Amino acid sequence: MKLKQTLMCFFSVLLIALLFTSPVSAAQRIRMATTTSTENSGLLYVLLPPFEKKYNVKVDVIAVGTGKALKLGENGDVDVVLVHAREAEDTFIENGFGVNRRDVMYNDFIIIGPKTDPAEIRGYAAAEALRKIREKLCFFTSRGDESGTHKKEKQLWRQAGVTPTGAWYLEAGQGMGATLQIADEKQAYCLVDRGTYIAYEDKIGLVILVENDKRLLNPYGIIAVNPKRHPHTNYKAVMNLIEWMTSSEGQGIIGSFKKSGKQLFHPNVQR
Repeated sequence: MKLKQTLMCFFSVLLIALLFTSPVSAAQRIRMATTTSTENSGLLYVLLPPFEKKYNVKVDVIAVGTGKALKLGENGDVDVVLVHAREAEDTFIENGFGVNRRDVMYNDFIIIGPKTDPAEIRGYAAAEALRKIREKLCFFTSRGDESGTHKKEKQLWRQAGVTPTGAWYLEAGQGMGATLQIADEKQAYCLVDRGTYIAYEDKIGLVILVENDKRLLNPYGIIAVNPKRHPHTNYKAVMNLIEWMTSSEGQGIIGSFKKSGKQLFHPNVQR
């Protein structure tokens, strides 16, 4: 009898705990789809914990290419997206999937390759460099995943007047970190955001050959998934996240984040 009473008491306490804690736990989580560059660079590991502590919210990060991140937002599978492909972001908003976009930060893209530079692209503008790579049929490794980096790469090929096909053009279909490893193994050229390159610089033998081209600017934006389209999203917590990332505190963390003394991202708030 005592055992039965003890068990009944235990399950009653458990039921009460579930009833009172489950809704709170659910309300205190944010699902964020973002690019592999923000994760590969290590930025999120220093940027998110202070916010989580301040607001008692856990941010569950899904790191994919920008195209996949926006698709997750369209489907209502996440609450917020942090991406870097402005044209695709604008379409996402125009189609009613996102609201309250804010500029967060920027860095730039660079073209890296073997130290020997067989295509002789060092110092050229991006489009001309790609033409030279194609003319020499040197290996070029592409993410090939509709990420923000891949979208920028395709834009540059169009500007170069080149359709990249053939054995020299290697499509990885993976994130930036894995793509860099493949490029290093193949001694291939590759387009990469500067932040991820700095994070991987000591792991690969490829060097910067093309940089400081205005066409290589790489801005990042954060967008809340439209709660009118997907009412189940945690919109209130997301707006806290957006406000915090664009606050002096969040922007300060972004601006002070460095690897080997090099700044990976620059704050970019226009309030």
